[in-house]
Amino acid sequence: MTTKTTISGIANQQIFANTLVELARNDKDVYAVTSDSRGSGKLEAFGEEMPEQIVEVGIAEQNLVGVAAGLASTGKKVYAVSPSCFLSARAIEQIKNDICYSDNPATMVGISAGVSYGALGSTHHSIHDLAVLRAINNISIVVPADNYETDMVVNATYGAMHPHFIRLGKRPLYDLPRLDNTFEIGKASVIKNGTDLVIFANGETVCFAYEAALELAKEGIDVAIISMHTIKPLDEKAILKWCNKCAAVMTVEEHSLHGGLGEATATLLMKNSIYKPFKLLAIPDEYTITGNQLEILGHYDISKEGIYKHAKTILH
Repeated sequence: MTTKTTISGIANQQIFANTLVELARNDKDVYAVTSDSRGSGKLEAFGEEMPEQIVEVGIAEQNLVGVAAGLASTGKKVYAVSPSCFLSARAIEQIKNDICYSDNPATMVGISAGVSYGALGSTHHSIHDLAVLRAINNISIVVPADNYETDMVVNATYGAMHPHFIRLGKRPLYDLPRLDNTFEIGKASVIKNGTDLVIFANGETVCFAYEAALELAKEGIDVAIISMHTIKPLDEKAILKWCNKCAAVMTVEEHSLHGGLGEATATLLMKNSIYKPFKLLAIPDEYTITGNQLEILGHYDISKEGIYKHAKTILH
């Protein structure tokens, strides 16, 4: 494993769009459905090259999901793309009934997730989506950490037989190292080994955790970094394995502290009578401060510096 990260300069949303174009070129049954989000979803090239395979419904997220469900029911391989804050709130009934209850195998793609919209404020922040969707039966939820995981999850959902939700952010990301380059929905990815502290993270926060781990390693603190890209179904076996192996546990996520990775991890540990120092880093139950994405995350210690600080505290 290399310990050097490189900046790809590409947001996961762009990788998603690039991969989808490649799939659609070879399969006329691949469809993109958007709700006035062709531009923000990086789907302009898709629409120009394959105009017969993209459906624009306008700012109407319930219609978006309904159309996606209808297309999926006829055998189309559908990716419904919309800002995650609106997709997981305005269209929740359609997701629950038209997609999940009816078992229509569409893949919903929540873009600009977390606090990616920055200064647009709480109306545009998507820190509730994982909590809402985890409560619905018959849906897999994936929050890829980098370009590699994004490419892999788009390919993994291509031709899938049940519903999926993919959560993507806007920021250019690092290409993370891995101990194993295989990818499977529902299976955690080991970014770095360690025995002192294990950090479970997903999405863009995995990069922060990895950077903090490299700083802590300079002080002899051995931190394991696990990309929990799939929040449902949760890889419980991996969580229990690493929590038993390490002296302390931390979770990091760009989501509310309610209903996300941290609460899911804490619940699992309590059920299995594992009692170790535990820190949940997430956005507290309040309206977020105003600022750009990194300013907001930094305020709540969801950053390399914040993770470093809390790691030192939890281990001493």
